[in-house]
Amino acid sequence: MPKRPKRPSEPIVEVETRVLRAVIALAERLNFTQAARKLHISQPALSKQIAELEERFGFRLFIRNNKRGVELTEAGRVFVEKARSLLTQMQLAVRLAQTAHEGRSNLLMIGHSPYADQSWVSWLIKIRLRAFPDLRVSTMTMFAPNLVQCVRTGELNLAVVTAPENDDQITAVSFARAPLYVALLETHAAARSERLSLADIEKDDWILFSREVHPIVHDAILGAARRQGITPKTAHDIMGVRQAIHLVSEGLGVAILSEPLALEIQTKEIVVKPIADKSLSVPTCLVMRANDKSPLIKEFAHAFLSRFNGRPPMPAQMELFRSGKDIRLA
Repeated sequence: MPKRPKRPSEPIVEVETRVLRAVIALAERLNFTQAARKLHISQPALSKQIAELEERFGFRLFIRNNKRGVELTEAGRVFVEKARSLLTQMQLAVRLAQTAHEGRSNLLMIGHSPYADQSWVSWLIKIRLRAFPDLRVSTMTMFAPNLVQCVRTGELNLAVVTAPENDDQITAVSFARAPLYVALLETHAAARSERLSLADIEKDDWILFSREVHPIVHDAILGAARRQGITPKTAHDIMGVRQAIHLVSEGLGVAILSEPLALEIQTKEIVVKPIADKSLSVPTCLVMRANDKSPLIKEFAHAFLSRFNGRPPMPAQMELFRSGKDIRLA
């Protein structure tokens, strides 16, 4: 990369989808070989795409560090966040256009996090309603803030969101709640404890999902630490679970994660332990627009919540429950 890169003569309005996917894949894995494997291209081809994009922009997205692999720059972090949003909007545009073209009226667009428990996602797809025999479900993957925004604007009909932000334009019904977990090396002094407190990891660097990925969880962890007089030495923000696995396995900190992620990260070298602090119990909610009057939406939500709550939700819960009344981490 030249010392004084050429800046584009005019603003970059469009970047090819494949390049956006390449940047996102590398940001998630922080490893060229693993990212190339996911994209089904060669490692040199991926390196070339990234280098060409950085030269085109005139700034670096990644720092190549042989000792710690690849790291996102601040510019790269911002770019990846917006690239994810752009790809999501493109996918939504295509699916909504297909729906209009095919004249399907009973199609539900449902979003979920890439780290959602797959049993939740499977059940969403399997639901069948007698009153709507031609129902079709299409799922989309995105991060929590984007899920809520797309439900609010009507681009998604429903979404499964862990710890959604408070918003009086949506109804969020909690159907699962679990403690946060700490992932740490099996050689860590606290690894043999059944449950951990934040004080047990006070001297470690903390690895957290960035605020862009999970704002409520991110703030709740740091807020609980402040209340206990704990100041983490360093808080490493990450975008993907593979980053957490890499950093923990290299002895560079402990990761604080929600339950599905914690179980995924567990290896022979890494153990996961629940956090005892009840204020860090995280709810997962089914989210819909507060003013949605659709019988299809209501019946589908009823079927989903009945499956996970073990009993039909109360009418007041479905109609009056508003985000923030049952999901605050406190």
